[in-house]
Amino acid sequence: MRQAGRWDPEFRRVRAGAEFFAFSEDVEKAVAATLCPKRFGVDAIILFYDITTLPLAMGLPFELKPGRGPMPDKPIHTMADLERLNAFPPPESYQHIRDLLRRVKEELRGELPVIVFAGSPFTVATYCIGTGKDMTATRRFAADNPAVWDRLLKTLSNATVEFLNTLVGEGADLYQLFDSWAGLLDRSEYERFAQPYHAHILGAVTGVPRILFVKECPHLDLMATSGADVVSLGTQHDLAAAKAQYPHLTFQGNVDEEVLRTGTREQVEAAVRACRTAGGGRRHILNLNHGVGKETPVANFEAYIRAAKG
Repeated sequence: MRQAGRWDPEFRRVRAGAEFFAFSEDVEKAVAATLCPKRFGVDAIILFYDITTLPLAMGLPFELKPGRGPMPDKPIHTMADLERLNAFPPPESYQHIRDLLRRVKEELRGELPVIVFAGSPFTVATYCIGTGKDMTATRRFAADNPAVWDRLLKTLSNATVEFLNTLVGEGADLYQLFDSWAGLLDRSEYERFAQPYHAHILGAVTGVPRILFVKECPHLDLMATSGADVVSLGTQHDLAAAKAQYPHLTFQGNVDEEVLRTGTREQVEAAVRACRTAGGGRRHILNLNHGVGKETPVANFEAYIRAAKG
């Protein structure tokens, strides 16, 4: 899981204190950041950029605020605000991502698969309206502005299809659809605000393996019927049971990132071994339940990789 590399001293050296969006748009530095995990012996590389890349390309500038995450310069609150977005941004509007993909593939020369990603419409929409992880504020906006909210989700969904199809067409080996906050929705909300858009995007962008990540999502049955080839599990789900229940799916996960962040190396290795056993050696991508915390010791990440390799 890419978590902006904040735990990795090599990433911090490459970034050298640069402002996040300027850093991510510097292709050569983004290549170096993307390849930082390679030295640990990982099995794939995920490109370094942010889920707000797409709304940025659509004409909505963001600033990364400490403790709050990405905040829009002018949040989408009205239909007029929404009309200002380019619903189908041309590939040239995210040229730095296309260049990054090309350069990383050149550097790797087929040694490792390259993962691209996009934020799912629900999570990206929360950032576009300026609420982010504040679910109370998001629910209030959706209730007070249903027409704007619905159209924003549909607009982002269509743009995400175009974005991912472009990157797949230019050589991405697989993609991951991220929904960081949809796991906080109740079932009826999830069925309205998340599930239809997952299904639309996953059904429209094909030809490579498709991963659906919804952070600590309780609605496993809905994730399993989204059209994804791979479903990420949080710690609330039993990996072996999920594999038995859904034999057509591959699962990703689900070592607890807290063990990596706060445990000993021995505890990390034990957690990885337990996850490998639950995964059974097939239809399982060993990974965390979600991102690597910035306090994670490098030695624990090394222990994680070592145990993963057996």
